[in-house]
Amino acid sequence: MIRSLLILLLCVAPDALAEDGVQPVFAIRAAAESAIAGGPGMQVQASIDERLRMPRCVAPLSAMPSNAATVEVSCSDPAGWKLYVPVRVSRSGSVLVLTRPVAAGMPIPADALVLETRDLMRLSGSALDRPELAVGRIARRALSAGMPLGASDLSRPAAVRRGQLVTLVARSGGLEVRASGKAINDGAPGEHVMVENPLSRRQVQGVVQDSGEVWVQ
Repeated sequence: MIRSLLILLLCVAPDALAEDGVQPVFAIRAAAESAIAGGPGMQVQASIDERLRMPRCVAPLSAMPSNAATVEVSCSDPAGWKLYVPVRVSRSGSVLVLTRPVAAGMPIPADALVLETRDLMRLSGSALDRPELAVGRIARRALSAGMPLGASDLSRPAAVRRGQLVTLVARSGGLEVRASGKAINDGAPGEHVMVENPLSRRQVQGVVQDSGEVWVQ
């Protein structure tokens, strides 16, 4: 509400904002922050030295993003000016955070998860925000306490284990062929595994299904 009022005053009554021929710093800050499109949970903070003294602008200030971290604020008066203002954009949101370390290859327990509010703009990758997306999944690497969990940190539990006998399924049109084979490596549903025919020793690659079957092209 306060920010909207500042922007309104900036646009309709610039003379009222200035004293002694100096453009108020808060008016420049409001213009810079208003140039960044907001969204749910998003905050924009412009960084300006309070000692800054720019000539009073009779016309409304113009502002447009220069890059991801800078906004160009300018005055269109005949003797106008241009200023590049650093901005910091943050977006708060709930993410899953580990309360204790989890070793690589171990499942994520429900009691090791908590939802915390973090700045999503400072996280690398996409953070998970629901416990059901992580509980029971396998840590791909050693995970530290306090770190937000991302989809790339986890894998689904293996449905096929190395050395296990599996059913190979091949489909073409209305024809389906099934055969037995031995898995060469572990695989979770959706992952590729190599399967060896125990008689011919021929190896083929297929995709693991939720049922544990391996479908081949």
